[in-house]
Amino acid sequence: MTWDNSTVLPADDIVGALRELKARPGNDLQVMGSTSVARLLAEHDLVDEYQLMIEPIVLGGGKRRFPDDGGARTLELVRSTVASTGVIICAYRVVR
Repeated sequence: MTWDNSTVLPADDIVGALRELKARPGNDLQVMGSTSVARLLAEHDLVDEYQLMIEPIVLGGGKRRFPDDGGARTLELVRSTVASTGVIICAYRVVR
């Protein structure tokens, strides 16, 4: 991996590896990956903040970003920005 301070998570234990990284003091983790990885982390309550981009177009389909378990996850808006293209970039903190 060529990025400083980066770790590739093992495909066979993403949840365990992320729990281990989060337990280390002083870590501010950003996980970038597929929709299925994001859903997996949400299912295991490992997401502290979501960064969402709201595009000014409705497509009527797409991949689901959140688990289908019916559980409510309360979020708190911590910042938002509107880009010149009309895209709204929002950061929501998970309220526990």
